[in-house]
Amino acid sequence: MTVSYSDAFKRQLQRLSRKYRRIRSDVQPLIDQLEAGETPGNQIQGIGHTVYKVRVKNSDAKRGKSGGYRVIYYLHTQDSVLLITIYSKTEQSDIDDAEVADIIRQEES
Repeated sequence: MTVSYSDAFKRQLQRLSRKYRRIRSDVQPLIDQLEAGETPGNQIQGIGHTVYKVRVKNSDAKRGKSGGYRVIYYLHTQDSVLLITIYSKTEQSDIDDAEVADIIRQEES
């Protein structure tokens, strides 16, 4: 399984890494799971694509997974995953379905 990153994901990761130094090592186990063909997290309904939201522990915040990060990813094809966005649950409560669909549209064009 190949894992790619949307521009939105890269921007958010860069922004969050200024505040949370260990974000990349926190996200790496999820990337390893995706590369192994697993689909962790809960599927988001109503977007029209196979999209999942998964909790990731924030080692810098010490709040466990509930106060950690949320990573939204899209099963683009049978063997390709696109990481759509990442956000800290302490900074943002949720992401709008329309925003997720918009990021997917931008990446596919």
